[in-house]
Amino acid sequence: MHMTKFTAIIQKEEDLYVATCPEVGTVSQGSTIEEALENLKEATELYLEEFPKKHLTKPVLKTFEVQRLVVA
Repeated sequence: MHMTKFTAIIQKEEDLYVATCPEVGTVSQGSTIEEALENLKEATELYLEEFPKKHLTKPVLKTFEVQRLVVA
């Protein structure tokens, strides 16, 4: 078995944490960050069993700024 590192992007959405793997496109959620990450790992493993990928590219993480109106 070959281990591969993936990226997890985790965001808080209301009462849940939503985790996304940008390399594969899998998404999962959980009540805690740890649960969301574990669920994402399981979803990604299941996805790769069904749709194996030979070449995976690493995402490029960049930040940017936009102007927005602040409503008082």
